[in-house]
Amino acid sequence: MDPSVSNLHHHPHCIEMMPQEVHQVVLPPPRTTVQKLKTRLKETFFPDDPLRQFKGQSLRKRFILGAQYVFPILQWGPNYSLKLFKSDIVSGLTIASLAIPQGISYAKLANLPPIVGLYSSFVPPLVYAVLGSSRDLAVGPVSIASLIMGSMLRQEVSPTKDPTLFLQLAFTSTFFAGVFQSSLGILRLGFIIDFLSKATLIGFMAGAAIIVSLQQLKSLLGIVHFTNEMGLIPVLTSVFHTTREWSWQTILMGFCFLVFLLFTRHIGMKKPKLFWVSAGAPLLSVILSTLLVFAFKAQRHGISVIGKLQEGLNPPSWNMLHFHGSHLGLVIKTGLVTGIISLTEGIAVGRTFAALKKYQVDGNKEMIAIGLMNVVGSSTSCYVTTGAFSRSAVNHNAGAKTAVSNIVMAVTVMVTLLFLMPLFQYTPNVVLGAIIITAVIGLIDIPAAYLIWKIDKFDFLVMLCAFLGVLFLSVQEGLAIAVGLSIFKILLQVTRPKTVMLGNIPGTDIFRNLHHYKEAMKIPGFLILSVEAPINFANTTYLNERISRWIEEYEAEEGEIKKQSNLKFVILDMSGKSLVE
Repeated sequence: MDPSVSNLHHHPHCIEMMPQEVHQVVLPPPRTTVQKLKTRLKETFFPDDPLRQFKGQSLRKRFILGAQYVFPILQWGPNYSLKLFKSDIVSGLTIASLAIPQGISYAKLANLPPIVGLYSSFVPPLVYAVLGSSRDLAVGPVSIASLIMGSMLRQEVSPTKDPTLFLQLAFTSTFFAGVFQSSLGILRLGFIIDFLSKATLIGFMAGAAIIVSLQQLKSLLGIVHFTNEMGLIPVLTSVFHTTREWSWQTILMGFCFLVFLLFTRHIGMKKPKLFWVSAGAPLLSVILSTLLVFAFKAQRHGISVIGKLQEGLNPPSWNMLHFHGSHLGLVIKTGLVTGIISLTEGIAVGRTFAALKKYQVDGNKEMIAIGLMNVVGSSTSCYVTTGAFSRSAVNHNAGAKTAVSNIVMAVTVMVTLLFLMPLFQYTPNVVLGAIIITAVIGLIDIPAAYLIWKIDKFDFLVMLCAFLGVLFLSVQEGLAIAVGLSIFKILLQVTRPKTVMLGNIPGTDIFRNLHHYKEAMKIPGFLILSVEAPINFANTTYLNERISRWIEEYEAEEGEIKKQSNLKFVILDMSGKSLVE
């Protein structure tokens, strides 16, 4: 037998090692300061490089591409077909049946005339259909933005004592919200809204949903004198201090329609093919309750109704915008807060359904579209609007193919404004309250909260603070607490980066975290550490102290076993570092 073969049999684990090839690390090509700055700005503000599609194109082609970029409808419009329209008209009519009662309800939630909710379901969808890039987003008023606008403006102006001024401030706030939103898109600053983390939004939305629902107790119980505050304790105190105003007729009607709406919502969630059941339930509830009130003259027995609504299309409102006076700071602040919330909700909803249908939604285009939609809306008697999750889900399930479904919805609302307004005169407020509760209850996402608890306890704490802040303080203070904690978490991750000890996996040249891989082994005399974050001026002092502590702990552990430490080298794994200052 060949000696080498015999030797291999005696030493089965010996493998002949090939000489390793050494690759020299070279410096990157030299660049000027201007080139470096240009690259950094491009990567910060233009990561998608929107101008690359214009390279090498003729002047005519560039003009066409530019028009399609600004107006996405020009991109898909030429290929639109009758088959697509059949799907869009079904989905458009379906979301219109949901948008009409929700529009009226959300306007009342914002302390605005109910007709403003319908105005806001007519013009903004038309603007979005031309400028928006999402096929599934159904545009209109939303509950959280309505609540925030109503509560913030009501701090200085009473909607009952001075309704005209309140309406003017609402339109002006909408204008500033639109300017802020479109500016983020134009200046490529959309990353600012990313400071509202998923945990923050889940806590904020859940708290706001509960506050919105509690506010509807005024309608569901028939209370006349109700608190203007938004906190949990003031609302419950007001409810139980006005028990003499409770109306059993209102409670009975509200309970029956609330159960009906929740039941149809449950059917829609369990069987998505029956989406039309939950989508049509609010409008059916409005029709049935209106007929009951009219037939039995229920308004004479303690059931409050909407009253007469103005007929006709949106009147111009640019003359109602206020850019001076003592309330300017209030409308700017209200526009900023409602703009952030509505923009975050609209983009999140659009991206969710785009991922389901495997197409891309341009975040910056969406910001510009939603912003211009609100700027135009503020001049046409509309208040802040965005893409609502409930309507967009119905739009998606109804088979919407393009943004034409928004146009169909807007046309349906237009017909309602022109010819059907007298029919809503006897619609009871209690049913509108039930519709709002049914719509916002879906914002309470308990499974997502449990998942955050399992993954990251600090994120759960941020979510809980946002939830409790909204619940016990106010919507805007809860939002401020949540954003503050999110930024604090980011700063904490930067200034206190995680460091782990690595060990070698036997038989390989791979090193992994000793706490994650049980088979990983320490190498005698070596302390191998990995810093899982960029190293910069904000964390160098902490890292010096933390690495010194690692050395002391290693030597103390070795000293207990061998009475003398054999530590000779400390190695830092820098392979994953994007920045070292």
